[in-house]
Amino acid sequence: MDITGNTVFIPGATSGIGLALAVALHERGNTVVVGGRRAAVLEQVAAEHPGIGTVVVDTTDPESIAAASAHVIATHPEVNVLVAMAGIMQAEDWRTPAGFVDSAVRTVTTNVLGPVRLIGAFVEHLQTRPDATIMTVSSGLAFAPLAATPSYNASKAAIHQLSESIRLQLAGTGVRVVELVPPAVRTPLMPGHEDNAAAMPLDAFVAEVLALVEAEPDATEILVEAVKFLRYGEARGDYARVVETLNRTDPHGR
Repeated sequence: MDITGNTVFIPGATSGIGLALAVALHERGNTVVVGGRRAAVLEQVAAEHPGIGTVVVDTTDPESIAAASAHVIATHPEVNVLVAMAGIMQAEDWRTPAGFVDSAVRTVTTNVLGPVRLIGAFVEHLQTRPDATIMTVSSGLAFAPLAATPSYNASKAAIHQLSESIRLQLAGTGVRVVELVPPAVRTPLMPGHEDNAAAMPLDAFVAEVLALVEAEPDATEILVEAVKFLRYGEARGDYARVVETLNRTDPHGR
């Protein structure tokens, strides 16, 4: 995708990677609309970052996604980039149903069904645009599991395969499918995660992402250097070492 001149919608972008990416893209000359559940937080984002548009959206609610997407398309018919960012990460204990069932349902609803419904709301419109992109957001944990977060790992593996699959179906339509694969990044995704010394600083992550997009506009995966240890463990033949290292050194990693 081009790094500038787009109209971009990023739901789930009132904090963390989503907000940082929205601000950076806006600074690069893109029109950016962010979504979030809480109107007060969106008002704060708009006040702190003049020019960024906002819309209330709950990515766990199909009706909210439909209404917000229709609003974005009506008010910004030139929208050509959807960043299908929706994610929660919770520690689980799968030794007893009480330790994981409710969390697993929430995680799948947010992390998998959220992006599916967002793509469903935009895919026909994007096919009318001359240069369109769907960006999905998986994780290094799609390729190597963190023991504490089984449902998160599985949800991001699903997003990876979804990205691979819909890229095949949308070939020839003019809609690119790009998968952003973050490593552990210092965000409030989990309690204490913003102070995780093993995680990548947020500003450094976003800067490297934009540099990669600019250098390789036709890339199908955006892989910062820090995530390659997880991404390519199986291909290198050291998957077991990757899993052991991940779970020894990064108990709250992304």
